Amino acid sequence: MMKNIVLIVLMFAFAKAYSQKIEGIATYQTQRSVDIKMDSTSGMTSEMQKSIQEQLRKQFQKEFDLTFNAKEKVWKENESISTPQAPASGIQIMMTGNSDELYQNIHDQKYVQQSDMMGKLFLIEDTLEKPEWKLEKETKNIGQYTCFKATLTEEITESTLTSGDAQAEEVKKERVTTAWYTLDIPVRHGPDRFWGLPGLILEVNDGKMAMMCTKVVLNPSEEITIEAPTKGKKVTQDAYDEISEKKAQEMMERYQSKSSKKGETSSFTIKVGG
Repeated sequence: MMKNIVLIVLMFAFAKAYSQKIEGIATYQTQRSVDIKMDSTSGMTSEMQKSIQEQLRKQFQKEFDLTFNAKEKVWKENESISTPQAPASGIQIMMTGNSDELYQNIHDQKYVQQSDMMGKLFLIEDTLEKPEWKLEKETKNIGQYTCFKATLTEEITESTLTSGDAQAEEVKKERVTTAWYTLDIPVRHGPDRFWGLPGLILEVNDGKMAMMCTKVVLNPSEEITIEAPTKGKKVTQDAYDEISEKKAQEMMERYQSKSSKKGETSSFTIKVGG
């Protein structure tokens, strides 16, 4: 009985979405946990490590806009105009403006992602895979919206590159993502790669990255335009992942070569995925 009621509510919500024009812009803030580990021979004091970790944490505090209508969305970072101050440790980390952009079309079941890898643009074109969300009973309010909880369990592969090792170590892990969506905005979009719930996703947390909606503007006075990015070398997702792994390996080999010439023995770890 309860299942039938839920289905009726969802059918009503989507009927409402398609019977009227729904488009808008949702703004999100993101945070990512950062953990820096270096051995005692690296020559880096604990104060310097803490400084780097804090700078990285702040660099990952970004703001994105999700522009959407009933069928399409574009996810793009807002450009930051702030200039970070040099820390007391003397080490400063600065990230250039992000040119990455994600377009999804849930009607045509496809996505196009423009991604910058070490100064080279790629255009990833592939098929959308529907996520297997589990709808939960919990609710909470985010701003003026009543939100429902959903979870997504995925098996991911984490590649770890450690200086001194010839090959990356791959470990399969289970990742549980928690999302909160609202039926008040009956579109199946969400921040970043997330989608597929019966309402706009306002909050996502996968254990490392958290994304929280801070503002929603529905049906703005000026009509919005949603277009897929077009710049970059066209590749599939699998091809891009392979190129990314090779670039990470090349970076590690260059570091090892320089360290061996200088007689250095310090080590560090790069983690990809997860």
